[in-house]
Amino acid sequence: MKTNFSKIVIKSAVALALAAPFAASAESNFTTGAGSPITATARLDFQIIIPKVLFLQVGTGTNMAANATINQIAFSVPAVNVGDASVIAATVGSGDLGNGTVTAKVVSNNGNVTFSSATLGALNNGLGDTISYAQIATAVAVNTTATALAHPALADGATTNITLIPAAGKTISRDAKWTYTYLNSAVVAPGTYGGVNTQNSRVTYTASML
Repeated sequence: MKTNFSKIVIKSAVALALAAPFAASAESNFTTGAGSPITATARLDFQIIIPKVLFLQVGTGTNMAANATINQIAFSVPAVNVGDASVIAATVGSGDLGNGTVTAKVVSNNGNVTFSSATLGALNNGLGDTISYAQIATAVAVNTTATALAHPALADGATTNITLIPAAGKTISRDAKWTYTYLNSAVVAPGTYGGVNTQNSRVTYTASML
């Protein structure tokens, strides 16, 4: 019986020792007396951890989430208009908003963002003929934010940078509707220029934040 009693005492002591740190983590205060008023206080400390975040969307996307869809902006020039400087709108269905218009958005929380566009070279038809990216114009319009997200110019085989500066503090939340058109200012050889990641069709947009 003494042996069992000793085991119970030891187990109880161990349990109290393990519980002690947890009991100490909460504050309490007890007050008594005849005074008026009497008070008791207890305190809490709060902590919120926010990671650095950087979100970029050009075309189809989901806010603050990855999306692998790559949209295509396509133009089909009528034969009677080749090289006559009439601005050509994109075909129906081009871009996530249709007719050559895409959603563009940057969200960040650590100061300035370097925003760039890059191409591998002028669009080509695989036969040695080219169309410069300078022939593709981009119109920027506000979407849901008061300040529209600017578009870094497209250049053949080059990277073009702009700097996005927070309006206040360190955060940026800026979007826009970008609409692309073909300026059609010169007569060029027939063929399909660009495509789906071929013949220098791919433009890569990059956002970078320290």
